[in-house]
Amino acid sequence: MAASADGYEANLGMIDCFRHRLKRLIVVGPVLDYLDFLDKDVKEHIKAKEREEGNTKAADLLLSKIKQVPEPQSWFPVFVTALSNTLCTRAMQYVDPSNLPSPSLEAQNDAFEKLLTLLCPNIIDKLTMQQVDHCLQERLCSQDDYQQIQAACRQRGDKECGRELLSRIVVKHNWFSKFLVVLQKTGLDDLANELSGYTDDANEGNGKKKINNFKLEHAEAETDGGTLQISCEGSAVLPERDISLATTSENTVNGSLEESDDLQSDSDQEEGASNKCSASPQRTITLRDYQMEVARPALQGENVIICLPTGSGKTRVAVYITKEHMDNRKRTQIPGKVIVLVNKVPLVEQHYRKEFSPYLKQWYSVTKLSGDSQLKISFPEVVRKNDIILCTAQILENSLSKTGTGEDGVELSDFSLIIIDECHHTQKEAVYNNIMIRYIKHKMKNKKLSKENSPLVPLPQILGLTASPGVGGANSLQRAQQHILKICANLDANRIMTVQAHLAQLKTQVKEPYKKVEIPEETRENPFRDKIIAIMTKIQQYSSLAPTSEFGTQSYEQWAVQKEKTAAKEKNRKERVCAEHLKKYNDALLINDNIRMVDAYNHLKNFYDEEKKKKLELCEEVGGSVANIDETDKFLIELFCGSKKELVTVAAKSEYENEKLTKLRRIIMEAFTKNEEARGIIFTKTRQSTFALLQWINENKKFEEVGVKADYIIGAGSTSEFKPMTQNEQKEVINKFSIGKVNLLVATNVAEEGLDIKECNIVIRYETVTNEIAMVQARGRARADDSTYVLVASSRSGVREREDVNEYREKMMYTAIQNVQKMSSEDYRRKIQEFQVQSVMEKKMKTKKKNCKKYQENPSMVSFHCRNCNVQVCTGQEIQVIENMHHVICNPEFKNRYVKRENKTLQEKLADYQTNGEIICKECSQQWGTMMVHHGLDLPCLKIGNCVVAFKDKNNSRQIYKKWGELQIQFPQFDIGEMEISDEDE
Repeated sequence: MAASADGYEANLGMIDCFRHRLKRLIVVGPVLDYLDFLDKDVKEHIKAKEREEGNTKAADLLLSKIKQVPEPQSWFPVFVTALSNTLCTRAMQYVDPSNLPSPSLEAQNDAFEKLLTLLCPNIIDKLTMQQVDHCLQERLCSQDDYQQIQAACRQRGDKECGRELLSRIVVKHNWFSKFLVVLQKTGLDDLANELSGYTDDANEGNGKKKINNFKLEHAEAETDGGTLQISCEGSAVLPERDISLATTSENTVNGSLEESDDLQSDSDQEEGASNKCSASPQRTITLRDYQMEVARPALQGENVIICLPTGSGKTRVAVYITKEHMDNRKRTQIPGKVIVLVNKVPLVEQHYRKEFSPYLKQWYSVTKLSGDSQLKISFPEVVRKNDIILCTAQILENSLSKTGTGEDGVELSDFSLIIIDECHHTQKEAVYNNIMIRYIKHKMKNKKLSKENSPLVPLPQILGLTASPGVGGANSLQRAQQHILKICANLDANRIMTVQAHLAQLKTQVKEPYKKVEIPEETRENPFRDKIIAIMTKIQQYSSLAPTSEFGTQSYEQWAVQKEKTAAKEKNRKERVCAEHLKKYNDALLINDNIRMVDAYNHLKNFYDEEKKKKLELCEEVGGSVANIDETDKFLIELFCGSKKELVTVAAKSEYENEKLTKLRRIIMEAFTKNEEARGIIFTKTRQSTFALLQWINENKKFEEVGVKADYIIGAGSTSEFKPMTQNEQKEVINKFSIGKVNLLVATNVAEEGLDIKECNIVIRYETVTNEIAMVQARGRARADDSTYVLVASSRSGVREREDVNEYREKMMYTAIQNVQKMSSEDYRRKIQEFQVQSVMEKKMKTKKKNCKKYQENPSMVSFHCRNCNVQVCTGQEIQVIENMHHVICNPEFKNRYVKRENKTLQEKLADYQTNGEIICKECSQQWGTMMVHHGLDLPCLKIGNCVVAFKDKNNSRQIYKKWGELQIQFPQFDIGEMEISDEDE
C-alpha cells in the first residue's frame, strides 16, 4: 500500500512540475463531466471561471481543486481516465512519468503551435466541417469537440469552425502530422505543404520536395529554448501520395535475411528500440524490377490484386509493402496495423517464420495466430498489442462477428492494411468473401455518410495475392472477363497487377517446365476386374437393383450413394446395405484401373475384415452369437469370402500389371537417374491412391537403387475413412523434403497451393486434373532448372481432355486480365460497383432465406434413427450442444443403446474436450458418433450423417443430413449443472 501511495505522490509531483503546460492542454468542460469526486458547487465554480476568463484559467482552477481532494488513490485514476476519454492525450503524457515526452518533442510541439498561430488567419479561412469530420476519424477530435465545433459554426459563422478546431486539436498527441494528413485528404494540399514547410522545387523537376527553412526557423526562434528537429517522432511530413518506395533508387527496405541477427550489436538494438524509425542499414530487402512493377500502386495506398506466378516472390513483395506501409504511418504519426490472412493453418507458421518475422521483427511487433493458439489467447488482445498479425481468415471472421453482441471482438477499422493470401478464394461463401462483404458494406455506408457530412468509418487498404485468379469455369472470354471483374470487386481492388514491362526478367526468374503427356496403351487382360464385376452383378440380382451406369465409373458411384440414402429413408435395410457394398466394389474397380490389383483387393479385404470385427465385438458385448447376424450381411460377407482365393491369385500375377504404373515407373527412374539430387511430387486424386502409390514405390527395389526416398502428404481434414495427417506431421514431411531426407512426395491436392515445398525437378499428375487454378499451382511446383511437368492418364478417363480445357482457360484468363486492365477507369469503376451491389444484395437474400428457415422445428418434433437398422437412437429432446457444434446426448439411459469401441483414426483436439473412441449401434454395429471428454465428463457425441431424422409431421417424413447446420432446429446449450452423476461415475 505504501508503494502505491508513493506512486501517486510521484504523479501529483508531475502535476505540479508541468502545471504551466497542463492548464493549456486540458479542455475543461468535457473533463469535468467525468470527475465525480468533485462537488457540484466546485464544478459550477470552475465552469463559471471558464465562461468569464477562458479555458486556461479554468484549467488552472481545476488543478487546484482536485489537489485539495484527499486520498489521491481514489481520484487520480478517475482524472487520468477523464483525460483519456476526452482525448486530452498530450496532458496525459505529463501526468505519467513513464510516458513523459522528450524535451525535443516538447520543443517541436511548441514550434508547431507557434507556426499555427503565425498562419492562423490563412488557415481558419479554409477550414470547414469537412475537415472536422476527418479530424474526428483521426481522433484529433472527441465527440464532444465535434458537437461544440458544430454549435459554434451554426451560431457564429464558418470562421468559428476553424478557430474552435485549432484550439482543440493542439491538446492531442501527435496532432500536427495527423492534421497535415487531414488537410491532404480533404484537398487542402497547398495548405498542408505550407504548414509542413515543403514546396515544389521547379529547378529539379523530379517531383521531390525540399524544406523551406524560413518558416521552421522562424518558429524555432520563438520556442522555449528548445531546438526544433525534424524527426520521425514528431515530423513535418510529405503528403502521403508522395511517400513511395520509388524514392529509394535501389528499391530497398531495411531488413534482409542475408545477414544474421548477431550482426546488430546491443547498442544498436537499444538505439533501434528507442527510435524504431532509425532502421539498421545492415539489412535490406531487394525487390526485382518486375516485383516493384506490380507493387507500386499498393505502395501508393491503392487496393490492388498482385498476380504473380508460383515461385516469383509474392510473399516477399507483401513484406516489402507491409514495411513501407508501417514506415509511412510512423512518419505521419498515424497508427498502423497490418493483418495477413491465409486460408490454411500451415501457412501461418510458414509466412511468419520465413518472411514477416525475420524481415520486420526488428522494427515492429510481429505475431502469428492459428486455430490452436486461438483457443488460449484473446484475439482482440493480440491485435491491440501487436503491429503485424498473421492468422487464418476464420479467426478474423469469428472476431468480426462478435461485434455488437457484447463480446470482445474487433472491427475492420482496427487495421490499416489487410493482406489476403491466395485471394482467388474471395468468392461465393468462402471466409475471405464474408470478410470482404463486411468491408464493402462499410464502404457503401461511408458513401451515404459523406453525403450527409457525417463522420466516416475508416477502412483499411486491401492487398490481394494470387498466382492465378482463374476463370470460374467460364467457357467464353466474356464470362472469363466477368469472373476477373468479380474477383476485383470482391476485393474492392482499384486494379489487378501483372508483369508487363519486365516480363523478360520474370521469365528468367520463373522458368516454365517442359511439359509432356503420357497416355499408355491399354492392352492388358483384366481378370481381376472381370471377377469384381461378376460379384457386383450377383449383389444387384440379390437386391433387385438395376443401375444404368457402367461399372467402375464416377456415375455408378453417385448412383450407389444416392440409392443407399434413399433406402435408409425408406427403411429398406437390404437395399441400403447392398448399395453400400456395391460402392466399395466400385471403389475397388477404380483403384484397379489406376494402381495395382493387390491394392484394390486390400481395399475390399480391409472393409470386410472391419465389418466382421464389428459384428463379432458386438456379439461379445451383448452376449449374442454370430448366428444373429442379419441375412443380408451374411450373404455379402460369404460372397466376398468365397471369392477371396481367386482374387488373391489373380492379383499376384505380374503380367496383368497396370500400364499406367509401367509409365510412371519409367518417368521416375529417368528423373532420378539423370539427376542425383532430383526432387519430385506425384499428385493423385484420393488418399487411398496416395497410400497405395507410396506402398508400390517402397516395395520396388529399383527405386531405392536410384536414390528414391518417398513419403506422402495428405490433408488434415477427417472427412475420409482414412486417418488424416496432422499439421505437425505435414510440417515434418515438408521439412524432410526440404533437407533431402525425402526426395519424392506422393500427395493429394493439399500440396498444390500454399505449402512451402522446395522447388522440384519433376511434377507428375497421376490420373487427376481439377481446374485451371490447380493446374497452374501444381505446375508451379516444377520450378527447378530443367524441370518437367508430366500428365499420366488413360485414354478413356477424360483427364487429358480436361487438361487441354484447363490450358485453354489459362490462356483465356490472361487475355481477360489484359482486357480488364485496358478498361477505362470510368467503365471499370461502374462494373465494380455493380458487382459489389449485387454481392451485398445476394448476401442479404441468403441471410434472409436462412433466417426464414432457421429454427422452424422444435426439438420435440424430431427423433433420430440408426441409418442401418432403423432402431431409434434418441429423441431431439435428449440432445444438447457444446460450443455451438458438438451435439451430445445427456440422457443417462442412452448408454444402454450403444456399444463403445476404439477408433484409431480420431485425433486429439487442442481444446477443453477430446475425442475418445466411437459409439456403435447395439443392434447392427453401425457407427453413431464418438465419445468426447468435456470438463471431465464422458459424453456421447452424435454424428448426424449416421442417422435418419424422422419428423412428427403429417407425412412422418424422414431425411438424411450431412451436417447439423442443415437441420433447422435450435437445441439447448449443454448445462453441466443439470448433469446427473451416477454412483458408477463416482
